[in-house]
Amino acid sequence: MSPPVSVIVVGAGSRGEIYSKYASIHPERMKVVAVADPRKFARTKLQQQHNIKEENTFEDWNHVLEREKFADAVLICTPDRLHKEPAVAFALRGYHILLEKPMATNAEDCRAIVAACTKSGVILSVGHVLRYDPIIHKIKALIDSGAVGDVVHIQHLEPVGFYHFAHSFVRGNWRNEEESSFSLLAKSCHDIDLIHHWAGSRRCLKVSSFGSLSHFQKENKPEGAAARCLDCSVESTCPYSARKIYLERVEQGHTGWPVSVICQNSHPDIESVAKVLRTGPYGRCVFECDNDVCSNQIVNMEFEGGLTAAFSMVAFTEKMCSRQTTIYGSRGELTCDSHEIRVFDFLTEKTTKHTSGNDAPQHFGLSGHSGADYHLIDAFVAAVAKKDSSLIRSGPEDTLMSHLLVFEAERSRLEGRVVSCVDLS
Repeated sequence: MSPPVSVIVVGAGSRGEIYSKYASIHPERMKVVAVADPRKFARTKLQQQHNIKEENTFEDWNHVLEREKFADAVLICTPDRLHKEPAVAFALRGYHILLEKPMATNAEDCRAIVAACTKSGVILSVGHVLRYDPIIHKIKALIDSGAVGDVVHIQHLEPVGFYHFAHSFVRGNWRNEEESSFSLLAKSCHDIDLIHHWAGSRRCLKVSSFGSLSHFQKENKPEGAAARCLDCSVESTCPYSARKIYLERVEQGHTGWPVSVICQNSHPDIESVAKVLRTGPYGRCVFECDNDVCSNQIVNMEFEGGLTAAFSMVAFTEKMCSRQTTIYGSRGELTCDSHEIRVFDFLTEKTTKHTSGNDAPQHFGLSGHSGADYHLIDAFVAAVAKKDSSLIRSGPEDTLMSHLLVFEAERSRLEGRVVSCVDLS
């Protein structure tokens, strides 16, 4: 039996911790041998989880590269704006790379990452986890089998979830474009990638987009509201109350996401969460934050052969990230609610239902995205072990193109015009 694939985790936050848990499930397949993160708590936590040697823990990923190559691959899960430099540097040193999405925050950096991986001949897998969602994979298989004939139009909705948006895009890490990236890239590059994936070999010819920041603005702050939820006299009337989203969850015994995110330097409990809400960004009134990213956006796309697609991202929804998809074809119609696929055949006028179970391990924290988190890292480890990049569903060139479409859609929104995509490469 071949030895396990050895990996270095660069960025020991939520995604880095999730992917590294694969080593706890399959120690014979993957071993975490090093971690790099400037935060001592996060770094030590991962070190203890995987029994990493002290000399293999680093505050700065640059220090890893001062040594001879000592692992097969690296999992890069740093903040969005800190993807390009480590990805290029580790690729040029011969490390295979799993890179959390988005690849980078601009087209130039995305191209540089792909060029470095191509030059070095290393495997690049981008964290488009939905490509590995069994139900999404089934949609693609049905399209390719001709279940709906020629695809004519795709409608796709991402309901972000009202408190998810407040957590991540009003108070959290992705609230401000200058510090992170615009919301279409940070949240919905998954969805543009899926539309591009479902379109198959047909190139996107034109794209247009509209959107704005709604509601979470200072002028909408209720009368009498305080700057922080724990000091607010009208907090009980606000659906975005930090007390409701975080503190009440801890009181009920829930310490997973999103509570775990706000306590990066301690274990979540009532005392630590209350302290964070009194002093940190997650306790701020949602109408008093420095957020500037879109809360709702639409993207319209035209592909070769007359295929059109319409995507909507909406913050203000009951459902959270439970995508809704309808694919209209010349011989049938496919609908999916993220759990079940229904295909209506125009000839027989009968409906066929398809489901796909979550066969990922449930108790190790890799069951997220309907098991897609597990399947993504499983495919990456297998690809590295077998030196077979065909096992990667979100490889360099295909993922680069979907990212370029995201950048062009945002350009359309900002410039208020239809953008041609014919010459994208």
